[in-house]
Amino acid sequence: MAKICFLGAGSTIFAKTVLGDCLCVDAFKDAEIALVDIDPQRLKESQQLVENLNRTLGARATIKGYLADQAEEAFRGANYFVNAIQVGGYEPATVIDFEVPKKYGLRQTIGDTLGIGGIFRALRTIPVMLDYCHIIERVAPDAWLLNYSNPMAMLTGAILKATGVKTVGLCHSVQVCAPHLCRELDLPTDDLQWKVAGINHQGWLLEIKRHGEDLYPEIKRRAQLPEYNYKDAVRFEIMRRFGYYVTESSEHSAEYFPWFIKARNPELIERFHIPLDEYPRRCRVQIAAWEAMRAVLAGEEVDARDPDTGEPLTLFGVPITREALEQYLNQHQRTHEYASYIMEAMETGNPFTFGGNVLNTGLITNLPYNCCVEVMCVADRSGVTPTYVGDLPPQLAALNRTSINVQELTILAALTKKRDYIYQAALLDPHTAAELTIDEIVAMCDELIEAHGHYLPRYR
Repeated sequence: MAKICFLGAGSTIFAKTVLGDCLCVDAFKDAEIALVDIDPQRLKESQQLVENLNRTLGARATIKGYLADQAEEAFRGANYFVNAIQVGGYEPATVIDFEVPKKYGLRQTIGDTLGIGGIFRALRTIPVMLDYCHIIERVAPDAWLLNYSNPMAMLTGAILKATGVKTVGLCHSVQVCAPHLCRELDLPTDDLQWKVAGINHQGWLLEIKRHGEDLYPEIKRRAQLPEYNYKDAVRFEIMRRFGYYVTESSEHSAEYFPWFIKARNPELIERFHIPLDEYPRRCRVQIAAWEAMRAVLAGEEVDARDPDTGEPLTLFGVPITREALEQYLNQHQRTHEYASYIMEAMETGNPFTFGGNVLNTGLITNLPYNCCVEVMCVADRSGVTPTYVGDLPPQLAALNRTSINVQELTILAALTKKRDYIYQAALLDPHTAAELTIDEIVAMCDELIEAHGHYLPRYR
């Protein structure tokens, strides 16, 4: 009987996705599932939801909830950990990440992977994850940790460098990249063959074929047509200038480069359809959707509306009503998320190939040794084996290195508690450096450190 421990179980929709997937797998129908969160109410409601799925899917799993201060008990004997924590949540942490930089004229879209938002999210989260990992080392030393929390490269890299926990980072964007690109360009998606490598949220679609035929010439032609270009303007511009499509969305990618978000040039933002403050908006919508789900679980009335517009909310394109939510909460079909397939491969020995984040032990030969890279990996009974890539095209490696600089210095800051590394990470961030002066960046970092208060350790 396997034991699965889910960290950040208050992320209810994602917990439902991953654990619902597991309950669809024969190897986990009688698993022990430990849910861990800091919020007792969210934990209770997530446990109720997973128990509902356990019944409706005909599984026999044992589900237990634990508060964060019970981590040692929750972790003991676990085979697998799934991490989805968000330290500081929407309020106050995400609000601080966006509002303080705005005072300096620095705008963001998502702020969870790179940029000033990604740096401070990492600085909040790495210490918490290292504390959890030290418990794992004591009570579940043979377990695998599947990390979904962002910033992916910074968290996964820090865990792998500072602990002995067997860890792989997983992102949603790798497996959907090629089919998404074809669908938005009205190209068929059957029998696609593709290859992705790079770093998280900046992996490169190195090859894409259908029936063995290279699709890139037609993809590049269509991507510049007016009827298609607006759909994915930033990524299509990167592909036009650097030759390859990048795995993560245009709203994410806009803030990884120095060319797209210019506070003093609103025409540029309009041209590339860049949604500023997009992540806070999504957070508010998700909180409202969760309140609607909580109401269903509690037997209360449901009136789910967008907190910004007042319009009725939808979930996966379906209007949120009591009937729709009850159906969603009590039914599940296995999704494309990697976690259950990786754990199943480790349990059964049937190999599964996926895009994973691991340390670069010579896998991508023109990126820095021991940085965190995203490459195709194979899971089986022996664990996770990453595959060799070799050199990326030189222009792609150069773009990746600009992000790796920020990631590596942020990890150093978290591990050494030296404030200068925070400044240096921010100074080297492409978007931040393109907008602000050295003095502005340092002052902004100081204000962010102060604003985050107890969510950050003391930096010297």
